[in-house]
Amino acid sequence: MSEELHNPEVEYERTDLSAFAILAFLAGLAIVGFVMHIILVGMFSYLDTYTKTHQAATNPLAPRTSVDLRNPDPTVANEFPLPRLETNELGQLNDQRLQEENILNTYGWVDQKAGIAHVPIDRAMQLLAQRGLPVAPPNLQQQASKSQTVNHAANAVPRESKRR
Repeated sequence: MSEELHNPEVEYERTDLSAFAILAFLAGLAIVGFVMHIILVGMFSYLDTYTKTHQAATNPLAPRTSVDLRNPDPTVANEFPLPRLETNELGQLNDQRLQEENILNTYGWVDQKAGIAHVPIDRAMQLLAQRGLPVAPPNLQQQASKSQTVNHAANAVPRESKRR
């Protein structure tokens, strides 16, 4: 029965890759990676010593700080220049929202000399509902409507002439 299943025309390629070639490639890859690692460590240590020996002198007029910037404590945070990172984003956002709510819901002066004040938003909506939206005086409305019809008529004529 095994003779019936054997087909001499169907075989696999025996010359593709051998296990030795694959292992040799991986070993070579590991050696090249190790050599590159040694070269990079040497290069970075050389560059580090070079920058330490050739570092420019600090300006004698610049203020000297004894602050360790790698591990600053919270009291040193106020010495950093503005703008600073937010340390309590949620608290600052809540404070801002409370201020906005306070402005929207209370009375206050914007410019007392000019008589400009802000009123709570609910009261402003009530006043707007009672008084209505401001409108232009009738003579201005008539002039505006006349100028619109004149402009519309003037613009309509050239458009018709362009179509012909």
